Parts: sequence; C-alpha cells; structure tokens
Amino acid sequence: MSLFLFLVLVAVILGIIGVAVHGLFYLLVIGAVVLLIALAYAAMRFRRGGRKHRVAR
Repeated sequence: MSLFLFLVLVAVILGIIGVAVHGLFYLLVIGAVVLLIALAYAAMRFRRGGRKHRVAR
C-alpha cells in the first residue's frame, strides 16, 4: 500500500511541476503515466489479495 501511495504522490508532484513550469509539459505526461502504473498495480494487488488471506482448515 505504501508503494501505491508513493507512486500517486510522485505523479501528483510531477503533474504540478509540469503545469506550473513553462516548457516542462513532458513532466505532466510522465506524471500521468506514473499514475496509470500506480492504478494498475493497485488493481492487480487488490484483485489477488482475497485469495492470499484465506484460512486453511
């Protein structure tokens, strides 16, 4: 979970810098890509998570 939050934080920071600083639009694009990677990571982790925590009888 901390990796997901870190990736979202990095994406937000890159996006803000990319919008605020003239000529650094590529940072906004990189931030968007990092955000998509973080969302895909979270989706895979939450989808798999239910099977791992079952108690064996």
